[in-house]
Amino acid sequence: MARAGGMALLAAASLLAGCAEMPMNPPKPTIENAAKLRSGSPAIGPVEVGKFTLDTAQSASLDKGVNIRSNMVRSPVEGSFAQYLRETLRVELQSAGLLDAKSDVVITGTLLDSTVETPVGTGKAALAARFVVTRAGTVRYDHALRAEASWDSPFIGVAAIPLAAGQYEALYRKLVGALLDDAAFRAAVATP
Repeated sequence: MARAGGMALLAAASLLAGCAEMPMNPPKPTIENAAKLRSGSPAIGPVEVGKFTLDTAQSASLDKGVNIRSNMVRSPVEGSFAQYLRETLRVELQSAGLLDAKSDVVITGTLLDSTVETPVGTGKAALAARFVVTRAGTVRYDHALRAEASWDSPFIGVAAIPLAAGQYEALYRKLVGALLDDAAFRAAVATP
């Protein structure tokens, strides 16, 4: 018990002092996205999740971490936000029973943007990616999607930093949700 209290105190002190490394939580399926995958029309068929990369026009640092008041937030998936996005989509599909490594329908992605701003007042974060769906090697869907968030950003770092990190992490689920809501995407991955 004392050890847990000591760890909490150490974590709080590092947030107050700044310059901490903050790994994101591993992606988990959500009720909202599971409902989108299991309902709606047309019905989504089995798919494979292919390669996700950083846009070649972007700096490699965009894929490695975001700075929140001198605290670096990093992906636990290969140290890459592009891979975190891939894994977020993969776990959602897997939880709905729609992930199939043998499917001829493949979803790939390119990370286009990943930003967090945390001034006192209003915090903002954005995440954008291009998603491509191929069926038997033919492109059926190619669209860029963007998710954004804004929130009250307090002055006190110990409150502002975890709040901003949580808002940023939620954008991955929100972006996958936007993909699942896209009628053109649903048509591209529909059961034939």
